[in-house]
Amino acid sequence: MTVFSRATHTAAIIAFAWLLASCATAPPPLSAPPASPPPVAGAPRPVEGASLPPRTQGKSRWVPVAWSELPGFESDTLFEAWNAWLKSCERPAPAFAPLCGEVRRLSIASAGEQRAWMVSRLQPYRVETPQGAADGLLTSYYEPVFKASRQSGNGYTVPLYQLPVGLASRKPWYTRQEIDTLPEAQAALRGREIAFMADAIDVLMLHIQGSGRLQLTEADGSQRTVRVAFAGSNERPYRSVNQWLLEQGVTRINPWPDATKAWVAQNPQRLPQLLWSNPRYIFFREEALREQDAFYGPRGAQGVPLTPGRSIAVDRESIPYGTPVWLASRGPAADLQKLVMAQDTGSAIVGAVRADYFAGTGPEAGLLAARVNQPLRLWALWPK
Repeated sequence: MTVFSRATHTAAIIAFAWLLASCATAPPPLSAPPASPPPVAGAPRPVEGASLPPRTQGKSRWVPVAWSELPGFESDTLFEAWNAWLKSCERPAPAFAPLCGEVRRLSIASAGEQRAWMVSRLQPYRVETPQGAADGLLTSYYEPVFKASRQSGNGYTVPLYQLPVGLASRKPWYTRQEIDTLPEAQAALRGREIAFMADAIDVLMLHIQGSGRLQLTEADGSQRTVRVAFAGSNERPYRSVNQWLLEQGVTRINPWPDATKAWVAQNPQRLPQLLWSNPRYIFFREEALREQDAFYGPRGAQGVPLTPGRSIAVDRESIPYGTPVWLASRGPAADLQKLVMAQDTGSAIVGAVRADYFAGTGPEAGLLAARVNQPLRLWALWPK
């Protein structure tokens, strides 16, 4: 969300997924790669892992391996991944900048030619914790779409705010409860409204994801779609609304947010308590949504648009932004063996083998994002 830079946009979905995981049967283990995959046509012999020393990369340890270790490497269709790579080349990491000319030329190449180039120019490293653990966690996030109005009224009463004037970076500001109740906080935000939405739970979801699209009705009655992206926060800690509901004795929190809305409908007087249980508050900026941008998500922490199904959020102290990564994850929600790009981050995405998978835009992507909570392995692909 992430971040977009998206701060805590995945934290509620992560909390929900963990709750499900605690009472579910463990998902099946990752499938093992074939013992001897066929060689890539025209590619030089892969560098064997034993021929290079491990690398220390911040919070992670990178162990060099042969390409044959990557599950599904021979079968991934790389076209969408190449689109994500081209986006990374708009703001390339120093290590990858020299390769961007070749990446652009290969955008019209076949998947076999792209694979052969990767084998010749990159070295795969298995990402591990400093203690040598290679198994981690994959979650997912998405870009929601909501209806909104430029003016308050006709049921649209819950505001989305720009950054307040004078908000100091990294300095705690008013909590969510204080923003709703203190005259001085409300005065600081007066005139900073971007738009108004009809449902406070939808606004909370937008705060959690950190970005979204608004199907916006303008003051003159015209309609258009815009994006609201993360601009900053009140620098207060995130607290899980789902956890708060469980503490109140609520047992049905799935599916989020429908179950939460159902609880609010039965307990309308407790809506402020529910919202205020999470003191963190997100501010947005409005961005025009051009037709050519409609396929892509918001800008991630790398500063480039996210590609559905091919962008991930990572801990930047383990995997640098702009790094191509081989991802392998198997679970009830998805079976993924594919090339992705590390282009985002989030405050809940911490650790060596940890990733948040950008599922895309809209309700179908949201359903997938809510279900992904499964084992993960990662391989960073680094220039030779």
